[in-house]
This record gives sequence, C-alpha cells and structure tokens, in this order.
Amino acid sequence: MSTANLTRSETAHRARVVTVSAYDVALDLSGALTDGEFGVVATIALAASSPETWLDFLGAGVDRVEIDGRETEVEYDGARIALRGLTGASTVRVHGRGLYSRTGEGLHRFVDPADGETYLYTQYEPADARRVFPCFEQPDLKAPFTFRVTAPSEWLVLSNERLERTDGDTRVFAPTQPISTYITAVVAGPYHRVEGRSVQHDLIIDLGVHCRKSLAQYLDADAILDVTRAGLDFFHDAFDYEYPFGKYDQVFVPEYNLGAMENPGCVTFTESYVFRSAATRSQYARRANTILHEMAHMWFGDLVTMRWWDDLWLKESFADYMGSYASVAATEFTDAWVAFAQRRKAWAYSQDQLPTTHPIVADIVDLEAAKLNFDGITYAKGASVLKQLAAFVGEYEFLDGARLYFRRHAYGNTTLTDLLAALQDSSLRDLEAWAAAWLQTTGPSTLTVDRARGVIVQTDPRPQRLDVAVLAPNADGELVDDAPQEVHLTGAETSVDLAAAGDGTVVLLNDGDHTYAKVRLDAASVAVVESSLDRIPDDLRRSLVWSSLWNATRDAEYRPSRFVDLARRFAPREPHEGILASVLADTAVAVERYVADRDAVRSAWADTAYEQLVAADAGSDHQLEWWRAWSAAAVHTDRAAQLRDLLSGRTSIDGLVLDAEQRWALWFALAARGDATVAELDAVLDSDRTGAGEVAHTAAVAALPDGAARVWTALTEESPSNEKVGALVRGFTAGERSRVAAYDAPYYAMLEDVWRDRSIEIARRLVVGLFPPADTTDDADRWLAEHPDAPAALRRQVIEQRDHLARALRARAADAE
Repeated sequence: MSTANLTRSETAHRARVVTVSAYDVALDLSGALTDGEFGVVATIALAASSPETWLDFLGAGVDRVEIDGRETEVEYDGARIALRGLTGASTVRVHGRGLYSRTGEGLHRFVDPADGETYLYTQYEPADARRVFPCFEQPDLKAPFTFRVTAPSEWLVLSNERLERTDGDTRVFAPTQPISTYITAVVAGPYHRVEGRSVQHDLIIDLGVHCRKSLAQYLDADAILDVTRAGLDFFHDAFDYEYPFGKYDQVFVPEYNLGAMENPGCVTFTESYVFRSAATRSQYARRANTILHEMAHMWFGDLVTMRWWDDLWLKESFADYMGSYASVAATEFTDAWVAFAQRRKAWAYSQDQLPTTHPIVADIVDLEAAKLNFDGITYAKGASVLKQLAAFVGEYEFLDGARLYFRRHAYGNTTLTDLLAALQDSSLRDLEAWAAAWLQTTGPSTLTVDRARGVIVQTDPRPQRLDVAVLAPNADGELVDDAPQEVHLTGAETSVDLAAAGDGTVVLLNDGDHTYAKVRLDAASVAVVESSLDRIPDDLRRSLVWSSLWNATRDAEYRPSRFVDLARRFAPREPHEGILASVLADTAVAVERYVADRDAVRSAWADTAYEQLVAADAGSDHQLEWWRAWSAAAVHTDRAAQLRDLLSGRTSIDGLVLDAEQRWALWFALAARGDATVAELDAVLDSDRTGAGEVAHTAAVAALPDGAARVWTALTEESPSNEKVGALVRGFTAGERSRVAAYDAPYYAMLEDVWRDRSIEIARRLVVGLFPPADTTDDADRWLAEHPDAPAALRRQVIEQRDHLARALRARAADAE
C-alpha cells in the first residue's frame, strides 16, 4: 500500500503515542502569480512517548527538518517525513515546498479568464491539509493553529481566525481553538468582500461574504447575510452553546469539488451558488440549506469531531438533518422537508441499494475508503434516520441530547458510544437496540399495505414510528386526511385501522416523511393517483407519492414508460417548483436509461417540455424548469431549427430572455447533434470570456461528434483541471452511444493506471464519468473477475457503476414486456 494512504490502525497507534499542543504554519504565497511551488515552514509543539513517529506531507520536497533546534537527516518518501530522536516534549520544524493544485485538492489556484486575477483557496477534507503543510493528518490529533501567510499586499487573505497583525506582506492570524487539520483554511486573492454583523446577546460576530471580483455584480450578499444571521440566532438557542470560533467568513470559490466545506470561521462554498444565470426559488432554498448545513458543523464536527472517519456520520448526518430543520424553523424556506423528501432521500435510497452499501456507522479502514464514504448513506440516510430518531424520542429530547453532547465533549473527539450516551441521558430511553437496527444495518426496509387484512408489511423489520394517511375526497374533490394515524412498527406485520380506506382513496404510508423506508403504493392507490395526482393539495404528500412511484420505477416494478406518461400528464399541473424540478430530472433519467422504446419517448418528452415552456407563466420558476428540461432533451432529439431560431432571435418566448448560461445550453445541444462548428463555439466564447464560459465551451467542443479521439487523449494523457475534466467527460458522453462505443475496451484497460497516477478526485471523475453504458454488464463483470486485487476503492466505483447499468437494463426489459 502507498504510504500516502493512511490506515485507521496506524493513526490510532500514532494518537496513543503523540499529543500535539500547537501548530505554527508559515506559507509563502508571494510567488503565486507565476510559480508552481510555494514555501512552507511548519513548527509543531508535541509530546511523544515513542522516540519515532512521522509527519504527513504530499509536497514538492522537504528541505530541512529540525527537532528542538537541531537539524536532522531528511527522511522523506513523498508522503511521510520520518521523525527520530523525539524526547518527550519536542518542537519540530519542517521547511518544505508545496505544489499549487488544479484539482481542487490542497491549495487550489485559479486564474480568472475574465480579468487575469489569481485566486487561491484550500480544500482539505478528508486528508489534504498534508498537501499544504507537514502535519499529523488525522482528526483526533487536534491543536490550536497559528497561520502566517505572505502574499501580495493588495490581496485579501483569510483564515479560520481573525487577522491579528500585518508584518509587511505577511498576515499573522490569531491562534485558533483546538481543531483538526482537515478544517483549517487559507483563502487569498483579490476577493470582493461584503461585511456584516450578527449580535447574539453579548456576543458580536463579524460576518464576511466573498467572491471573485468578476462575479461581484451577481453576489446577493444581503440575502446570504440574512440567512446567516437567522441561522446563528437559531443554533445559539437550539444548542444552548455560543458560536465558538469568533468571526464568520463565507467565501464562494471557483472550481470547487464540493458544495461547501465547514472550515470554522472560514466556510468555503462552490461559486455556483452565486447565480450568474436565472435561478428558481428552489435553488435559493438549496443555497440556504447549504449555508445552514455548514453552520451546524461549527458545533457538529468542528467543536466536537469524530475520532476517525468511520464515524464521519456523526457530523454529516447531523448537519444534513439540521440544515433542513433550521430552514423550516428560521428562514422563509419553510417547505425544506419537501425538498429533503424529494432529493436527499432519493440519493439515500439509491446509494443504499447498491452492492457497496454500508452501515451508517461504516468500517473505514483507510483514507481511500474515507474519501468515497462522503455518500448518500453518510449524509442523506443518516439524516433521514435522525429524523426518525427525533420522531421516536421527541424533538425536545433529541435537541437536549445534542446540548449535552456539546457540553461533555467540546473541542474533543468522539465515537458513536459518546453520542448515544448523551441521547439516552436526555431521552431516558435505551437506544442500543435502536442503534443496532438503524445504524449498523444496510438497505432500506420496504413498506406495503394489505388493505384486505388491514396490515402494514415491512421487509427488513426495524422499530419505527410513522404516520399513515388515508387520502379521501372532500367536498371540493381534494384528496385529504386531517387526522393521520400514528403507528409504531416493530415486526414484519403491524395492524392498522383502514376503515376509511374505501374506493377512490389513497393509503399513504409514512405520511409526514418521519421515517426512512421505501413505500410501495398498493394497486388501488396507484389507480387513484394515476387519474387524480393533482387533487392532492399537500406538497409533502404529493412529493411522497412521486417518490414512491419513482422508487418503484427504479426497481422495475412500475413501467418506466408509465412513469413518463404520468409526468407528461401531471408535471404541467405541479404547483411546487421544487417538486417539478425533481420530477423533470427523474423523467429525464427514465427516458434516457429505463424506457424500452427510447427514440419515441424521447421525442414525445421533448415535445411536452417545449409546449410547457411556451405555456408557462412568463418569467416564472416553472418556465425556467421547463426550459432546462427542454434544452436537456434537445441534446438527444433533432431540434436544430428551434435551437437556432431561439439563438438568433427569430423565435422568442414570452418571459424567456437568454443569458450566457442558457445560450451555452443551446449550443451544447447543437454540438452534441453535430449541428455546430468549432468556429461557431469559439465565437460564442469570445462573447463570454469567463470561467463558466470557458468550461461551457470545453464541454460543447468535446460534444462534437468528430472529437471523441481528441477528448479521450485529453482525459487520459493530459492534466486538465478538475472543472475541465468534468466538462470533457460531459461532452464525451453526450450524443449517441455509437460515437464512443469504441472506447469501452480502452476504458477498462486504463482503470488501474488512472487510479494509481491521478489524484483520487480526478480518478473518481474519470472512472465514474466514462463508465460505458453498454447493452450488457459483461465487460464490467469480466474486469471485476480478472482484477480481484485492484484497490478496493477502485473496485467499489466499478461495482457501483455496473449495478446502475444492471438496474437500467432490468427496467428496460420490464418496460418491453
């Protein structure tokens, strides 16, 4: 195994023999405009009960190592720096050279094509602080950090703590509270800044919102600050623990691999949340949810941190749950649980049915496994299970347990046992059986109702509390239930009162979405919703019905063409734009992957999308969602005349004013169909010489039918940035399958080389994005059989993509019956 891939056992041993009292990290970024390297000096005060250990560093080189002022031999293998001759309390100083990143890992450097300005930011989770400075890269060796950053004097420089002083071009930041390496942060460049304040009783928190200068015109900082203040107010009260990290900066950064990262006092976000193009209310709601998710991490994850990555869920599940909870409680987005049911749970259900699913409390043996465990189980299933736990023990008891958890373990590291102890003490319930049933098992239960016998049938029985609604027509013909039943499931079958479930009613299990389980509608309920789905006035209930039918479609129990037909009839009548967006996305997957007669369904779906685009209220969110559905469908259908008429202005649609991103969507569709030229795409780029414009241009050129060989070479033999890799993959996989079928064999041949030679982020994008959507799983099966000793993380990626393909083939076969 590479020494870069730290294991749980060796880091546990290191934690037993090493404690760290302080870091002082000096970064010389003065050459960032031209150099590929930067200087770093890391000074670490530690105590060791063993004379030997190691530091982690993935850099360009190590020039000098000193222990207690004495220079020692440099023993560095490219990932680890050996430390020998430690004598109890020691001070270690390492002089090294780091590399600027173009993959979004470590210290990322971006040059803005709009104005030539250079921007830097760090991204470390789970273990990339070692790409920037020598450290003990594991979450349970917490310490205070002092950062000293030398950078051009005109730049803004941020870190976790407030700026303490400036010495020439060097900014010296105040020491942090004890934190883990992966949540330290440095941001530097000519960022645009908007300031604000939050007042919490006697605590005043300075706020900052930042983005690139060329995006400043799009930054709606006031709206972001409003959500930030509301969130801080809410969490102070809910957790009964003051925000522990001083100031609160939020930075929207380019070429970001994640949605956001919870660095205390210096949260970073993808700049796609700075809306350069028209955005819907649901997009603003998702941004607010992300802001609150990261804010919850200030307590769950930053103040109290998991000991190792097998308890990653301790922070991510709680933050995912609290993001929606706080959205409902503290912001205008009071329908956040609708989005949670429609989007987050869909991710969880999908991930939890893969062969590679794992318990919420996972067995993470090393860092490669940790990187891949930022998935739908850790986030969305964990959050869904916590929602069930709050229903099970009571919301007050749940939050009281969180308060107790913070008081007991502030600035420390914990495991599941510590959390359960706090929750048991607050709720006065024994949660061991609950934890065993929910946190240490895999796969979702499936709930069905047997009307004739009056029972709920549960596969993979778990103790759970849920509500059951019988939706019956009221005087206005709406399907309602004002008094759903509370039911506690314990075994495979549980009796339920279905006296009201007569003809024309829908029996909706898990009304309110309190538990985590796949719900199957019975045949009588399906018959009603297929004719009357728009008669369900409650948004969450409609969302749950759509979710149930989509899960059945994915499981080949509800014909995909039937789902598409349902979407064509009822999506135009869906009043909630968030539900509409999810239904349109699901329908696109059904059309492209699951239906048997794809060409006919593609054309019909594109026609529906265009009709609704024209018919929707001018400038509405619904019109924008139908626009996105139609422009995506146009990639796979002959709509060249319509596309060019819209681009030229010969055709106009009331309320639709094409901005740069929307124009790129049309050009991408034209390119994928072979109806655009490189010269035309270059001309469009000349009118949009921005970061987003360059990425869109890369994708469109890559989508041209005659460009497959060039794109394959760029992906496999060159080193484009993370954003360009994503764009190239998107273009390569657009259009007809026959265009790239010749690359199936080269794909499998390259897998181990890619996994060995590329960073895990880029390797993952290539392995997942280029997986061939063949008509059988034979090639994947053969590779897996012939490569039993390939890295486990790589095999996991192939196994998952193979399973997605097998699911699509099963659905297609069912649709053809």
